[in-house]
Amino acid sequence: MLDLTATHQTQEVLDSLNAALESGDIDRAAALFATDSYWRDLVAVSWNLKTVEGPGGVADMLGHQLAQTRIGNFQIQTGELPAEEGGVVTAWITFETRVGRGWGLLRLRDGRIWTLLTALQELKGFEEPRGKRRPMGAEHGAQKNRSSWAERRAEEEAALGYTTQPYVVIIGGGQGGIALGARLRQLGVPALVLDKHDRPGDQWRSRYKSLCLHDPIWYDHLPYIKFPDNWPVFTPKDKVGDWLEMYTKVMEIPYWSRSEVTRARYDEATKTWTVEVNRDGEAVTLRPTQLVLATGMSGKPNLPRFPGMERFKGTIQHSSQHRGPDGWAGKKAVVIGSNNSAHDICAALWEGEADVTMVQRSSTHIVRSDSLMEIGLGALYSEEALANGVTTEKADMIFASLPYKIMHEFQIPLYDQMRARDADFYAGLEKAGFELDWGDDGSGLFMKYLRRGSGYYIDVGASQLIIDGEVKLAKGGIDHFEEDAVVLADGTRLPADLVVLATGFGSMNGWAADLISQEVADKVGKVWGLGSDTTKDPGPWEGEQRNMWKPTQQENLWFHGGNLHQSRHYSLYLALQLKARMEGLETPVYGLQEVHHLS
Repeated sequence: MLDLTATHQTQEVLDSLNAALESGDIDRAAALFATDSYWRDLVAVSWNLKTVEGPGGVADMLGHQLAQTRIGNFQIQTGELPAEEGGVVTAWITFETRVGRGWGLLRLRDGRIWTLLTALQELKGFEEPRGKRRPMGAEHGAQKNRSSWAERRAEEEAALGYTTQPYVVIIGGGQGGIALGARLRQLGVPALVLDKHDRPGDQWRSRYKSLCLHDPIWYDHLPYIKFPDNWPVFTPKDKVGDWLEMYTKVMEIPYWSRSEVTRARYDEATKTWTVEVNRDGEAVTLRPTQLVLATGMSGKPNLPRFPGMERFKGTIQHSSQHRGPDGWAGKKAVVIGSNNSAHDICAALWEGEADVTMVQRSSTHIVRSDSLMEIGLGALYSEEALANGVTTEKADMIFASLPYKIMHEFQIPLYDQMRARDADFYAGLEKAGFELDWGDDGSGLFMKYLRRGSGYYIDVGASQLIIDGEVKLAKGGIDHFEEDAVVLADGTRLPADLVVLATGFGSMNGWAADLISQEVADKVGKVWGLGSDTTKDPGPWEGEQRNMWKPTQQENLWFHGGNLHQSRHYSLYLALQLKARMEGLETPVYGLQEVHHLS
């Protein structure tokens, strides 16, 4: 088999897989997988986001799901040729299930399946009205008393939530809620996005004024509408806000601004939610079937309490409340924390002529933006990648095809390159007393983000201020506050007019506790993390992001969030799960998320 061309080898494996699946021979199908193999399934087989390992894991998933989901008809994707490099054959594939169609990526090693990604893309009979299925728009001919598009939209907006009920309510109108709202709109799912701010995009506009996307533009597109070719590589926050507002309008997303959810509760008998909303002073009760918390991957602000805070005469703000450096010129600012927000805020305060001290309480991973762009992201998300035929959609699938269990093995060499390339930079930081780390296993930023969502900074200039001593550095825990100072555990006294708590966020299930009940929050468990048994990501191993974009232990409750890339990519799979349930399709869930380390 090893002497076959990549295409013939791939086709032979796919033919064998199809034959085994068609005949229901699960053992034969599982035997096509290598001992150390991984099948990552996004909704297609599992009606879940699930990764299984080895022939035993494959057999278990197929044993539970094959009869219902009937995956098969694996083909090499039209127009794509398998390629071999370093003993690994990589092939783009398509497949079908009983109710849908999908595509994915296959890797073969020594003639067996090493990694397989299967991602559902559409439901049969419920395809999105795009391409050749796009709506006509104009209604040619004459008709008395015809309603215009604007009139129909106004009627729909007036009815939804009042005389008609949404099937889905999405709490949170940031990038996650907006992306999901767009997906559901295209799938014909009545959904309503609720947000407490005045306008879509205000979640970004209201942050500190120097905030800018640290991820490059190719990584940040929303579904359906890509940023134009002249859009800046790193988008300023207010420009992001304007884009989200425009996107919400153009994509016709039902969106209630100035709408705050005061309470939600689930009725086990009717399988529906009651969601009480303060809509700009009006009490409105919604009764959706499905409830999505799109309140941000970071969850609730983590507001630590330190002795003496009530005596402090200055201003204390969490980083999410901080608006920027205006008004702090000539004042003393202490920023507690050393991750992305802390660095950004320190740099902005320094630019605004404040006297700034950063308090580093634990080590931080730092990677320079240019190095991350070139080494970490360049192969997938860049102009060069596009020129090589790697579209955003392909890049998303390539990234998704790397199982979390072995992703660190691909990341470690990249960060080794960055460490060598920027050795002088890191030496300068260490000389300044900054405590660096590269993750528990040297795998760097992406794994830290996926495992814990914190502990890193993408350097866009603040690190040089620390190296040069322009931003002063203090280290250690906080012992107490005095009227005009923060005192560290070692007795160091830091005079302050402003203290910014860049202390991060808690698990998203904290919002469930506030809006629904602590019982439901505990039933769901921690949201985010892989169970990697690394710092701030305790085991047991889950293999997917805990409780994100998939069914939870609380029926009809979902969590959606993450960066712009994740909001774009995973909104599709969440939308398909919701659409299938609305249409009454059979959705047997394999491997429902267990509850771990509640918070």
